Amino acid sequence: MHDHSPEAADACVEELRAALAAHGIRLPSLGVDVPTFASRYPARPLIALGNCNLLTALALTAALRRDGA
Repeated sequence: MHDHSPEAADACVEELRAALAAHGIRLPSLGVDVPTFASRYPARPLIALGNCNLLTALALTAALRRDGA
């Protein structure tokens, strides 16, 4: 069973931020999607990757291809 708590979501964001930073990639808008927690139903938080410029998108694509090969 997965932990869907706000704390688990925050920890996931920090792990993702660190993993991206290890490849020299920074997504300034990376964070937990706060409206996810406004539901009446059990929340399953979403991680907002946000917007990035073309150079960041290309770097992310290259890192995923390099590590996926």
